[in-house]
Amino acid sequence: MSDSVIRVALVDDQQLVRAGFRMVIDSQPDMTVAVEASDGAQALRELARVPVDVVLMDVQMPNLDGIEATRRLTDLDSPPKVVVLTTFDNDEYVIGAISAGASGFLLKDAPPEELLTAVRTVHRGDAVITARSTRRLLRHVGPMLSGPAAGQEIPEDLTPREVEVLEAMAHGLSNSEIADRFTVSEATVKTHVGRVLSKTGSRDRVQAVVFAYRCGLVRPEDLLGG
Repeated sequence: MSDSVIRVALVDDQQLVRAGFRMVIDSQPDMTVAVEASDGAQALRELARVPVDVVLMDVQMPNLDGIEATRRLTDLDSPPKVVVLTTFDNDEYVIGAISAGASGFLLKDAPPEELLTAVRTVHRGDAVITARSTRRLLRHVGPMLSGPAAGQEIPEDLTPREVEVLEAMAHGLSNSEIADRFTVSEATVKTHVGRVLSKTGSRDRVQAVVFAYRCGLVRPEDLLGG
């Protein structure tokens, strides 16, 4: 198998759902399903012996749910990227998935193209989280991040443009939207985003959003509407 092929694990207690995902993923020349599991416990066992790049993880499963399985996976030395999938669009799952270390959160009824884009996005190191999910995250953690306890300062080595990019990320803008806003190429934006993540010590865009909130770059009223 080529090193460029993204190895995917499907973790869902519904066989029909896994079959549907497998058909979509295996139809792509740059992806393959390497592991299937029907619950979190089986997933941990399988992934201990078969390395993968991206895990598509259901939330509600017997034996071990997807949130706890995600937490255990992301604690590994070289963890795969995890995209949490669910039929339920609520705050609890969004916060649980992100807090557990997931790099993305998608509804199961998302179009196949959106699912494939999510796999490729997290594989290259970005996070997949919508502006609405970002607002939910901050609505949940906001009270803990506001006031004197926030105590975060903008790193001195962030350039003015990088500060602008961080602020745009905090407002939920995608790389292409940021590129349009600043009239630069998407490749340039990716470079800026990478530097922002590095300089702020953020694992992904979600952590960068929280960082921007903590240091006062964006205000609660800017993010929590909608």
